[in-house]
Amino acid sequence: MRQRDEDARPTRPRLKPLPEDQWDPRTRELLAVAPRDPGGGVPNIFTTLVRHPDLYEQFMPFGGRLLGGGRLPGDVRELLILRTAWNTGSRYEWGRHLPLARAEGVTDADIDRIGEGPEAAGWTDLERHLIRAADELHGAATLSDATWEGLAEHFGDAELIEIAMLVGQYHMVAFFLNATGVELEPGFDSTGFAEGQVGA
Repeated sequence: MRQRDEDARPTRPRLKPLPEDQWDPRTRELLAVAPRDPGGGVPNIFTTLVRHPDLYEQFMPFGGRLLGGGRLPGDVRELLILRTAWNTGSRYEWGRHLPLARAEGVTDADIDRIGEGPEAAGWTDLERHLIRAADELHGAATLSDATWEGLAEHFGDAELIEIAMLVGQYHMVAFFLNATGVELEPGFDSTGFAEGQVGA
């Protein structure tokens, strides 16, 4: 593990979510189809990103395809996202994806060892390859032959492409969240997320 550069991290939001009283008609249209939290609120990620409406409009279909319409099983997707959130130090990404991961069958024991990396005791061979893939893409922007071959025993070409694209997508999201200082909403916790550490 290496220390994150905490001095670069905002201590408060650099860009605040756009208040509803400032939503113009296009903003209202864009956010009308955004996922809602219990209680009906629009998550801070979307009300912040919509400050760039053209980018928001293009981002949402791609992100939605990976999150809800991809070929990877849900537990595989969420393990990759949580390890990416850990590697990038994205508390928001981690906190928002904990309930999604649990809903897909990722256990609390799995969540507890995500920070320990691919060599932690308890992973299946596939899970170990997935965590290693997230680390290699994070650290080297590629996959080793051993990791590629290990994943190829379980997935076809389309799924292998999706693994790389998914990790890349959630790096981009983490960069946005971390740089702008988007705050995790009340009711979402970041259990298991350790401050000051970054993986790989």
